[in-house]
Amino acid sequence: MALQPRSTIGHRLLAGLALIGQLSLAAGAPVSATSVEFIAHRGGVVAGYPENTLAAFRRAIAQGVDAIEIDLRGTKDGHIVVMHDATVNRTTNGSGTVADLTLAELKALDAGSGEQIPTYAEVLRLLEDTGVTLLLDIKPSPTLDKALLVRQTEQHEALGRVIVGPRTLEDLLAFRALNPSLRVLGFIRSPRDSEAFLKAGADIIRLWRYWVFANPEQVAEIQQSGRLVWTTAGGASRKDLERLIEFGVNGIILDNPDLVQVIRNESGDGNVAKGVSDANY
Repeated sequence: MALQPRSTIGHRLLAGLALIGQLSLAAGAPVSATSVEFIAHRGGVVAGYPENTLAAFRRAIAQGVDAIEIDLRGTKDGHIVVMHDATVNRTTNGSGTVADLTLAELKALDAGSGEQIPTYAEVLRLLEDTGVTLLLDIKPSPTLDKALLVRQTEQHEALGRVIVGPRTLEDLLAFRALNPSLRVLGFIRSPRDSEAFLKAGADIIRLWRYWVFANPEQVAEIQQSGRLVWTTAGGASRKDLERLIEFGVNGIILDNPDLVQVIRNESGDGNVAKGVSDANY
Protein backbone atom coordinates (compact mmCIF):
# COMPACT_ATOMS: atom_id res chain seq x y z
CA MET A 1 0.00 0.00 0.00
CA ALA A 2 1.41 3.39 -1.00
CA LEU A 3 2.23 5.76 1.82
CA GLN A 4 0.10 8.87 2.02
CA PRO A 5 1.04 12.35 3.24
CA ARG A 6 0.74 12.73 7.02
CA SER A 7 -1.55 15.69 6.56
CA THR A 8 -2.94 16.92 3.30
CA ILE A 9 -3.82 20.19 4.96
CA GLY A 10 -0.32 20.47 6.36
CA HIS A 11 1.30 19.89 3.00
CA ARG A 12 -0.97 22.43 1.37
CA LEU A 13 0.01 24.93 4.04
CA LEU A 14 3.73 24.28 3.46
CA ALA A 15 3.35 24.66 -0.29
CA GLY A 16 1.37 27.85 0.18
CA LEU A 17 3.87 29.36 2.57
CA ALA A 18 6.67 28.61 0.13
CA LEU A 19 4.99 30.90 -2.39
CA ILE A 20 3.85 33.72 -0.12
CA GLY A 21 7.08 35.69 -0.24
CA GLN A 22 7.31 35.61 -4.01
CA LEU A 23 3.60 36.19 -4.49
CA SER A 24 4.03 39.52 -2.74
CA LEU A 25 6.56 40.36 -5.44
CA ALA A 26 4.14 39.26 -8.13
CA ALA A 27 1.63 41.67 -6.65
CA GLY A 28 3.85 44.60 -7.45
CA ALA A 29 6.74 44.82 -4.99
CA PRO A 30 10.11 45.46 -6.68
CA VAL A 31 12.31 42.49 -7.51
CA SER A 32 16.03 42.62 -6.74
CA ALA A 33 18.99 40.24 -6.87
CA THR A 34 18.36 39.44 -3.22
CA SER A 35 14.72 38.49 -3.74
CA VAL A 36 14.80 36.72 -7.11
CA GLU A 37 15.01 32.92 -7.02
CA PHE A 38 18.06 31.38 -8.71
CA ILE A 39 17.54 27.91 -10.16
CA ALA A 40 20.43 25.71 -11.36
CA HIS A 41 19.58 24.43 -14.86
CA ARG A 42 20.15 20.64 -14.90
CA GLY A 43 21.95 21.20 -11.61
CA GLY A 44 24.37 23.48 -13.39
CA VAL A 45 26.12 23.10 -16.74
CA VAL A 46 29.66 23.59 -15.45
CA ALA A 47 32.93 21.91 -16.47
CA GLY A 48 33.88 19.12 -14.07
CA TYR A 49 30.33 18.63 -12.81
CA PRO A 50 28.31 16.57 -15.32
CA GLU A 51 24.77 17.85 -15.83
CA ASN A 52 21.91 16.13 -14.05
CA THR A 53 24.19 14.21 -11.68
CA LEU A 54 24.45 14.20 -7.90
CA ALA A 55 27.87 15.86 -8.19
CA ALA A 56 26.31 18.80 -10.05
CA PHE A 57 23.50 19.04 -7.50
CA ARG A 58 25.94 19.09 -4.56
CA ARG A 59 27.91 21.83 -6.28
CA ALA A 60 24.78 23.90 -6.92
CA ILE A 61 23.68 23.59 -3.28
CA ALA A 62 27.10 24.75 -2.13
CA GLN A 63 26.86 27.77 -4.43
CA GLY A 64 23.69 28.96 -2.73
CA VAL A 65 21.01 28.29 -5.35
CA ASP A 66 17.38 28.43 -4.27
CA ALA A 67 16.28 25.57 -6.50
CA ILE A 68 17.60 22.91 -8.85
CA GLU A 69 15.93 22.05 -12.15
CA ILE A 70 16.10 18.41 -13.21
CA ASP A 71 14.71 16.48 -16.19
CA LEU A 72 12.70 13.32 -15.57
CA ARG A 73 12.11 10.29 -17.78
CA GLY A 74 10.85 6.75 -17.29
CA THR A 75 12.89 3.57 -17.74
CA LYS A 76 11.86 0.37 -19.49
CA ASP A 77 11.08 -1.24 -16.12
CA GLY A 78 9.13 1.70 -14.69
CA HIS A 79 11.68 3.61 -12.63
CA ILE A 80 12.06 7.41 -12.76
CA VAL A 81 15.52 8.72 -13.67
CA VAL A 82 17.13 12.10 -14.27
CA MET A 83 18.04 12.57 -17.95
CA HIS A 84 17.57 15.51 -20.30
CA ASP A 85 17.75 13.79 -23.67
CA ALA A 86 15.55 10.95 -24.90
CA THR A 87 18.75 8.94 -25.44
CA VAL A 88 21.85 8.44 -23.30
CA ASN A 89 24.19 9.04 -26.24
CA ARG A 90 25.26 12.62 -25.48
CA THR A 91 25.78 12.50 -21.73
CA THR A 92 27.03 8.95 -21.06
CA ASN A 93 29.43 6.36 -22.46
CA GLY A 94 26.49 4.31 -23.70
CA SER A 95 23.84 4.49 -26.39
CA GLY A 96 20.14 3.86 -26.67
CA THR A 97 16.80 5.33 -25.66
CA VAL A 98 16.09 5.79 -21.95
CA ALA A 99 12.63 4.25 -22.33
CA ASP A 100 14.19 1.10 -23.85
CA LEU A 101 16.72 0.57 -21.06
CA THR A 102 16.25 -0.86 -17.56
CA LEU A 103 17.40 0.92 -14.44
CA ALA A 104 20.23 -1.60 -14.02
CA GLU A 105 21.42 -0.93 -17.56
CA LEU A 106 21.31 2.83 -17.00
CA LYS A 107 23.13 2.57 -13.67
CA ALA A 108 25.96 0.69 -15.38
CA LEU A 109 26.72 3.73 -17.57
CA ASP A 110 29.20 6.51 -16.82
CA ALA A 111 27.35 9.84 -16.84
CA GLY A 112 30.66 11.72 -16.68
CA SER A 113 33.55 11.79 -14.17
CA GLY A 114 32.42 8.41 -12.86
CA GLU A 115 28.94 9.65 -11.95
CA GLN A 116 25.85 7.47 -12.34
CA ILE A 117 22.48 8.48 -13.73
CA PRO A 118 20.49 9.30 -10.58
CA THR A 119 16.94 8.28 -9.82
CA TYR A 120 14.34 10.80 -8.73
CA ALA A 121 14.24 9.19 -5.28
CA GLU A 122 18.00 9.62 -4.89
CA VAL A 123 17.71 13.33 -5.65
CA LEU A 124 14.89 13.73 -3.13
CA ARG A 125 17.09 12.12 -0.46
CA LEU A 126 20.05 14.33 -1.37
CA LEU A 127 18.05 17.53 -0.98
CA GLU A 128 16.48 16.65 2.37
CA ASP A 129 17.16 19.34 4.98
CA THR A 130 18.96 21.62 2.50
CA GLY A 131 16.15 24.13 2.00
CA VAL A 132 16.60 23.77 -1.76
CA THR A 133 13.54 23.34 -3.99
CA LEU A 134 13.32 20.90 -6.89
CA LEU A 135 11.85 21.95 -10.23
CA LEU A 136 10.87 18.89 -12.28
CA ASP A 137 10.97 19.25 -16.07
CA ILE A 138 8.54 16.56 -17.20
CA LYS A 139 9.95 15.34 -20.49
CA PRO A 140 7.80 13.52 -23.07
CA SER A 141 8.35 9.92 -22.00
CA PRO A 142 6.04 6.98 -22.72
CA THR A 143 7.28 5.13 -19.63
CA LEU A 144 7.19 7.98 -17.10
CA ASP A 145 4.72 6.99 -14.37
CA LYS A 146 3.17 10.23 -13.08
CA ALA A 147 1.39 8.47 -10.23
CA LEU A 148 4.70 6.97 -9.07
CA LEU A 149 6.34 10.38 -9.25
CA VAL A 150 3.67 11.86 -7.01
CA ARG A 151 3.82 8.90 -4.59
CA GLN A 152 7.59 9.22 -4.23
CA THR A 153 7.23 12.96 -3.62
CA GLU A 154 4.65 12.25 -0.91
CA GLN A 155 6.70 9.44 0.64
CA HIS A 156 9.66 11.80 1.04
CA GLU A 157 7.31 14.47 2.46
CA ALA A 158 8.54 16.79 -0.27
CA LEU A 159 5.33 18.40 -1.51
CA GLY A 160 6.44 21.72 -0.05
CA ARG A 161 9.81 21.67 -1.83
CA VAL A 162 8.92 20.24 -5.25
CA ILE A 163 7.53 22.11 -8.24
CA VAL A 164 6.23 20.01 -11.12
CA GLY A 165 6.91 21.41 -14.60
CA PRO A 166 4.51 19.98 -17.22
CA ARG A 167 4.84 20.97 -20.87
CA THR A 168 1.24 20.22 -21.85
CA LEU A 169 -2.14 21.11 -20.39
CA GLU A 170 -2.93 17.39 -20.31
CA ASP A 171 0.02 16.71 -18.01
CA LEU A 172 -0.78 19.75 -15.85
CA LEU A 173 -4.33 18.53 -15.26
CA ALA A 174 -3.09 14.98 -14.62
CA PHE A 175 -0.75 16.15 -11.85
CA ARG A 176 -3.42 18.37 -10.34
CA ALA A 177 -5.77 15.36 -10.22
CA LEU A 178 -3.11 13.19 -8.55
CA ASN A 179 -2.42 15.76 -5.83
CA PRO A 180 -3.94 19.26 -5.85
CA SER A 181 -1.30 20.41 -3.35
CA LEU A 182 1.51 20.13 -5.89
CA ARG A 183 2.92 23.44 -7.08
CA VAL A 184 3.01 23.68 -10.87
CA LEU A 185 5.19 25.60 -13.29
CA GLY A 186 4.11 25.70 -16.91
CA PHE A 187 6.90 25.13 -19.43
CA ILE A 188 4.90 26.86 -22.16
CA ARG A 189 5.92 26.53 -25.81
CA SER A 190 4.86 30.05 -26.79
CA PRO A 191 3.96 33.26 -24.93
CA ARG A 192 0.45 32.78 -26.33
CA ASP A 193 0.07 29.65 -24.17
CA SER A 194 0.40 31.47 -20.85
CA GLU A 195 -3.30 32.30 -20.52
CA ALA A 196 -4.40 28.68 -20.95
CA PHE A 197 -1.85 27.44 -18.41
CA LEU A 198 -2.88 30.11 -15.92
CA LYS A 199 -6.55 29.17 -16.31
CA ALA A 200 -5.60 25.51 -15.75
CA GLY A 201 -4.02 26.44 -12.41
CA ALA A 202 -0.30 26.95 -13.04
CA ASP A 203 1.37 28.76 -10.13
CA ILE A 204 4.39 29.85 -12.19
CA ILE A 205 4.91 30.51 -15.89
CA ARG A 206 8.29 29.89 -17.49
CA LEU A 207 9.32 32.37 -20.19
CA TRP A 208 12.45 32.12 -22.33
CA ARG A 209 14.78 35.06 -21.78
CA TYR A 210 14.47 36.23 -25.38
CA TRP A 211 10.69 36.39 -24.97
CA VAL A 212 11.22 38.71 -22.00
CA PHE A 213 13.70 40.88 -23.88
CA ALA A 214 11.31 41.14 -26.84
CA ASN A 215 8.29 42.02 -24.68
CA PRO A 216 9.11 42.90 -21.05
CA GLU A 217 5.49 43.88 -20.39
CA GLN A 218 4.38 40.26 -20.41
CA VAL A 219 6.16 39.73 -17.07
CA ALA A 220 3.90 42.24 -15.30
CA GLU A 221 0.83 40.96 -17.17
CA ILE A 222 1.33 37.46 -15.75
CA GLN A 223 2.19 38.77 -12.29
CA GLN A 224 -1.02 40.81 -12.21
CA SER A 225 -2.89 37.49 -12.06
CA GLY A 226 -1.08 36.74 -8.80
CA ARG A 227 1.28 34.23 -10.40
CA LEU A 228 5.05 34.17 -10.72
CA VAL A 229 7.36 34.41 -13.72
CA TRP A 230 10.52 32.34 -13.99
CA THR A 231 12.74 32.59 -17.04
CA THR A 232 15.16 30.15 -18.62
CA ALA A 233 18.36 32.13 -19.07
CA GLY A 234 20.66 29.18 -19.81
CA GLY A 235 24.19 30.43 -20.40
CA ALA A 236 23.19 34.10 -20.47
CA SER A 237 25.82 36.70 -19.69
CA ARG A 238 25.90 38.39 -16.32
CA LYS A 239 24.67 41.58 -18.00
CA ASP A 240 21.63 39.76 -19.39
CA LEU A 241 20.91 38.22 -15.99
CA GLU A 242 20.91 41.70 -14.49
CA ARG A 243 18.54 42.86 -17.24
CA LEU A 244 16.12 40.06 -16.39
CA ILE A 245 16.17 41.12 -12.76
CA GLU A 246 15.45 44.70 -13.81
CA PHE A 247 12.47 43.48 -15.85
CA GLY A 248 11.05 41.98 -12.65
CA VAL A 249 11.16 38.22 -13.18
CA ASN A 250 10.74 36.22 -9.97
CA GLY A 251 13.11 33.40 -10.85
CA ILE A 252 16.04 32.76 -13.19
CA ILE A 253 16.99 29.28 -14.41
CA LEU A 254 20.69 29.55 -15.22
CA ASP A 255 23.53 27.24 -16.28
CA ASN A 256 26.25 28.62 -14.02
CA PRO A 257 25.42 28.55 -10.28
CA ASP A 258 28.71 30.34 -9.54
CA LEU A 259 27.09 33.60 -10.67
CA VAL A 260 24.56 33.48 -7.83
CA GLN A 261 27.05 34.51 -5.16
CA VAL A 262 28.68 37.09 -7.46
CA ILE A 263 25.39 38.85 -8.23
CA ARG A 264 24.04 38.70 -4.69
CA ASN A 265 27.30 39.80 -3.09
CA GLU A 266 27.33 42.90 -5.27
CA SER A 267 23.71 43.53 -4.27
CA GLY A 268 24.67 43.61 -0.61
CA ASP A 269 23.56 40.10 0.33
CA GLY A 270 26.69 38.06 0.91
CA ASN A 271 24.91 35.44 2.99
CA VAL A 272 23.67 33.24 0.16
CA ALA A 273 25.13 29.85 0.97
CA LYS A 274 22.81 27.19 2.41
CA GLY A 275 25.29 26.18 5.11
CA VAL A 276 26.73 23.31 3.09
CA SER A 277 29.81 22.73 1.02
CA ASP A 278 31.12 20.19 -1.47
CA ALA A 279 32.66 18.34 1.49
CA ASN A 280 29.23 17.82 3.07
CA TYR A 281 27.91 15.92 0.07
